[in-house]
Amino acid sequence: MLRKKALYPKLRLMLVAGKKDAGQRTVSELALLAFQGGVSALQLREKSLDDNQFYDQALELRALSKEHNKLFIINNRVDIALAVDADGVHLGESDLNVATAAKLLSKDKIIGYSASSAVKAKEAILKGADYLGVGALYPSPSKPEAKQIDADTISSIIALKWPTVGIGGITTENAHLAWAYGFNGLALISALAQAQDPTQAAKKILAGCI
Repeated sequence: MLRKKALYPKLRLMLVAGKKDAGQRTVSELALLAFQGGVSALQLREKSLDDNQFYDQALELRALSKEHNKLFIINNRVDIALAVDADGVHLGESDLNVATAAKLLSKDKIIGYSASSAVKAKEAILKGADYLGVGALYPSPSKPEAKQIDADTISSIIALKWPTVGIGGITTENAHLAWAYGFNGLALISALAQAQDPTQAAKKILAGCI
């Protein structure tokens, strides 16, 4: 219970980004601007770099996150997370399973899991997931292939009383609707990465929190 309580504020607003998402900025530049707006966690989701480039990027962002006392999560790659001593990993249903990741990581590391149903969410919790990613809430320009999740499924996952983070198509305009579901936090890609002013965008999204 103490671990859960300590995790809630760290998950309040998460930037999910990689090199391609950051556009004209570097991921570090984007992350710093987002941190200044209240973003509490950074999840590095990198699809376009080779392993050495990924490692270098992760090492730089690990240092930046630590300097600003922000949570640093690696998407999918448990090996990279271990190599740079990240705070944890985020796994999808087709990634390495939660139980195996939990065996590889030390007990102080965090495991997030993208759950598409309450059944899969329960399984992940039993295997060691510390928080659940739930989405896509809305059509997502960053991940157009992502299937939207319905309101009943969202409610059934939130009813498990486990840390939950909503993701997918969240904008400054609809963030108040996403908060209304009762999520403990929101994860953002385009809303911050494509914003002219990521700092102000983050502040606006947090201001919509109920």
